[in-house]
Amino acid sequence: MPDATTSVDLATHLTAIAEQGYTIVPDAIAPDLVAELTDDLDRLHDELGTQPATNGFEGTATLRVYNLLARGPLWQQVPVHPSVLPIVEGVLDPGCLVSSLSSIAIGPGETEQPIHADDQVMPLPKPHVATVCNSMWALTDFTEANGATRIVPGSHLADRSPHFGKPYDSIPAEMPAGSVLIWHGSLWHGGGANTTDRRRIGIAMNYCAGWVRQQENQQLGIPAGTARTFGPRLRELCGFGVYSGLIGHIDRRSPAEVILDAAGADTAMVWDV
Repeated sequence: MPDATTSVDLATHLTAIAEQGYTIVPDAIAPDLVAELTDDLDRLHDELGTQPATNGFEGTATLRVYNLLARGPLWQQVPVHPSVLPIVEGVLDPGCLVSSLSSIAIGPGETEQPIHADDQVMPLPKPHVATVCNSMWALTDFTEANGATRIVPGSHLADRSPHFGKPYDSIPAEMPAGSVLIWHGSLWHGGGANTTDRRRIGIAMNYCAGWVRQQENQQLGIPAGTARTFGPRLRELCGFGVYSGLIGHIDRRSPAEVILDAAGADTAMVWDV
């Protein structure tokens, strides 16, 4: 596994996100893990009979698998990866949550996804403090030709979200397999068109602030028996903890203690401090 993000790297990446809205972490994911994740996606596509969607946003030539933390223990490594999580915590804070974990395999012939911002469904004036910080893991090389994510640098500072379906000038976030693109949730972006004969495969590892509702309902979508196998940090990231000693508690106790019977998971509440 690559080394965890250093303090110098962390500062550089956080500055890039603050100024441009995104950063790319090269060689973030070890080749062995890239290969394992790719192979497991092949398994899931076969087992689930995954088919493209019928709308232009998800793509009519794109395969997606949602709720990956419920699909096998291999995926538990993704949200807590030391090359990525410290950067996300720097954009949000250490109380951040897993918003969703899914795969996006853009197939040959896919057209460009509409430019959008991941937080534009939230009724907040812009620009605003980051509520979402998302990442795209490249399991294959990302090139302009095969559908690399298209981004509008600096757009996270705009006073509005993009108009859905309107064309915007953008650039491709090209990167080799094993790299990770991380961006502020207000950044305007979208999947690119694939004009090659091979799939562009990525993992969308998305996070949100601890006080924001998650895109995928982790507590109901992940079976309790599966969540009990998670390490303490992954449980917290999936929402089985309490944010700032208050948000998400169950009768003054953490969900990990109540739902998962996790010993030692009790939480000091804000009114006890």
